[in-house]
Amino acid sequence: MSTERLPVLKTYKLFLGGAFPRTESGRSWPIEGRKGEIFAHLCLGSRKDLRNAVVFARKAQDGWARRTAYNRGQVLYRMAEMLEGKTSEFADAMAQTVPGGVRRARKEVEAAVDRLVSYAGWADKFSQVLGCNNPVAGPFYNFTVAEAMGVVGVVAPKDEPLLGLVSLLAPVLVAGNTAVVVGSDTHPLATALFGEVCATSDVPPGVVNLITGKRKELLEVMATHRDIDGIAAAQCSKAERITLETGIAENLKRVTIERVSAKDWYDVDLMHAPYRILPFVEMKTIWHPSGS
Repeated sequence: MSTERLPVLKTYKLFLGGAFPRTESGRSWPIEGRKGEIFAHLCLGSRKDLRNAVVFARKAQDGWARRTAYNRGQVLYRMAEMLEGKTSEFADAMAQTVPGGVRRARKEVEAAVDRLVSYAGWADKFSQVLGCNNPVAGPFYNFTVAEAMGVVGVVAPKDEPLLGLVSLLAPVLVAGNTAVVVGSDTHPLATALFGEVCATSDVPPGVVNLITGKRKELLEVMATHRDIDGIAAAQCSKAERITLETGIAENLKRVTIERVSAKDWYDVDLMHAPYRILPFVEMKTIWHPSGS
């Protein structure tokens, strides 16, 4: 009798509302290693899963925005701590599908940790950079301050799947928004793994919702959903850009599509800048009598 045993392959689930549900469609997605072997399965998220994610995100948004900026920074820093602790696990798993081996994967994970730390530091400072005290005629103080936009859809790039996801997600969260994320459909494992970081990082349920699925199926729903206030995307084809930009015609979403190369994701000056938060806030102007 053979003593060999078959390995029990892990099935990664979605991360919605702070939990790990299976997709409502019941579909799975085999993940092949670079040698063609299947080493894991993912849930293949559906349109209904995305709509459920928006419900969770909307329910959580007000409470997240009302937290102090300092507290939001603490949560992002905690995410960085947990990701740092899982560096070897992430690097080994990502090296199975992303070209470049473990060394390249480790570099990406470490850059993602640094990105979270950077935006954690900006949490209680970006409002001073983006806001201002306006000179006006009359006995008034006039201030412009940044407020959260609401629910933001995030479309992670196909390549640099973890670093790109974190680079798009961090500015959204720091501003007080909640996020519905469609991960890379070329290298989706990073998205599923990142859900385990969020679950252990003091992130309130519904603030981050992660879906592994096909862009072709999900982008149209994201673009036309009336309860998504903005979209942050990267590495989109011409057809995907058209889908995102024309889908907002009836609900005036703000769409930001990054045109960056794989090298750009590692550019600290470009990616750690506070102006990257600006597309995900609304600027509110306040008039107050000065008493003179």
